[in-house]
Amino acid sequence: MSTSTAMASRQAIAVFAVFAFAYFFSTLIRAITATLAPTLVTEFALNARDLGLLAGGYFLGFAAMQLPLGSWLDRHGPRKVIVLFLTLAVAGCVAFSMATSFVGLLAARVLCGVGVCACLMAPLTGYRRWFAPASQIRANAWMLMVGAFGMVASTLPVQWLVPLVGWRAVFVGLGALVALAMLLIVWLVPQWERAPEQTDAATPGYAEVWASRYFRSLVPLGFFSYGGLVAMQTLWAAPWMVKVAGYTPLQAATGLFWINVAMLLAFWLWGLAMPALARRGLTVERMIALGLPLSFLVLAIIVIAGSELSTASAAVWALFCVSCTVGSFAQPAVGMAFRAELAGRALSAFNLVIFCGVFAVQWGVGLLIDGFQALGWAQVAAYQGAIGVYGLCCLASYAYFLWAKRP
Repeated sequence: MSTSTAMASRQAIAVFAVFAFAYFFSTLIRAITATLAPTLVTEFALNARDLGLLAGGYFLGFAAMQLPLGSWLDRHGPRKVIVLFLTLAVAGCVAFSMATSFVGLLAARVLCGVGVCACLMAPLTGYRRWFAPASQIRANAWMLMVGAFGMVASTLPVQWLVPLVGWRAVFVGLGALVALAMLLIVWLVPQWERAPEQTDAATPGYAEVWASRYFRSLVPLGFFSYGGLVAMQTLWAAPWMVKVAGYTPLQAATGLFWINVAMLLAFWLWGLAMPALARRGLTVERMIALGLPLSFLVLAIIVIAGSELSTASAAVWALFCVSCTVGSFAQPAVGMAFRAELAGRALSAFNLVIFCGVFAVQWGVGLLIDGFQALGWAQVAAYQGAIGVYGLCCLASYAYFLWAKRP
C-alpha cells in the first residue's frame, strides 16, 4: 500500500490501536516515578534535587534522540524505527528493576527515555501520510487520551501493586508488556514507502524547520507551558500534595489518579470537538491564545493559596492540567505546517523542545526548592517560590507567542 494513499478505515483502526498500546506503556513508564517517589526517597535516601534529576533523566534520554529520530522516521518509516527503540525500553525497564544505587536508577531511567522516544512521533509521522487532516488532529488528541490512561495506570494501580509484588517486579512486568507491543507493531503496521522524489541525497534537513517563523513562535510555549504541564503532572504535583497540602502518599496517589482521569476526559472531548471547531474556522493559534490564560490564573491560585487549599489541592491541580491541554494542539499543527516528507523532522524537533522543557522544569523546580530552603525559607514557602518562578516563565512564553505570531 502506498503511503500517499489513505488507509481503509479498518486498517487505520488497527494501526491506531497498536500504536496506542505502545504509547500507553510509554506514558505509564514516564509518570511512574511520581507514584514511586516516596518509596524511592526512603530506599535510596534521595533529596528533592535527586528526585527531580531522576524523573528528568527519562526526558533527558528522550530529548537526546529527537533529532536523529526525525531523520530516521522520514527515511525508514514508523514501524522499523519504533521497534528498534522499544528494544532499548525493555532493557531499561529490566535495568531499573535491578538497580541498587541512585546512579543505577538514573542510568536505567535515561535508557527508558531513549527506548520510548518514538512512541508518539512514529504514529504521528505515519498519520501525516495515512490519515486525512481532520483525522490527524483527532488521532493526536486520542493518542494523548491513551497517554492519559497510562498516567492513570501509573497512580492507584501501581500504588496497589507495589505492596503486593514490589516496585522491582512492576518494572519487569512493564518490560514484558513493551515487548508484546513490539510484536503487535511488527504484525499490524504496514511497511513504509518513500515518496518517489525522496532519496537519501535529497532528504531535507532541519534548517527549514528551525527557520520557520511559525515554528519559532511556538517554541517557548512548547518548552514552558506544554513541557511544564508534563513536568507538573509526572512529578511535582504529587510532592506538592504531600509537602504543602499535607496529603499521605496514598492520598497523593489518589489525587494523581483523578488528575489523570481529568486529563483523559479532556483529550477525549477535544478529539470529538476538534474536527467541528476546525470546520468553523477556529484555528489552533486562536484556541491557544484564548485558552492558556486560564492555566496562568489557576497556577497563581495554587501558589498563593499554598497549604490553605488542603483537601482541594488535587482538584485545583487537575484544573490546571486540564486548562493546559489546549497547548497540546500545537504538536499536530506543526506537523501539518510542513510538507509530508518533512513531517518526521518537524514533529521530532518540536518534541525535542517539549521534552527539553520537561527536563528543565523537573530538575529546575527541584534545584529551586533546595536553594530556597538553603536560604532559610520554610518548606512550604520554598515550594511556592519554585512553582511561582515556573509560572512567570510560562507567562513570558505566552507573551512571546502573542508577539511572534503577529503578521
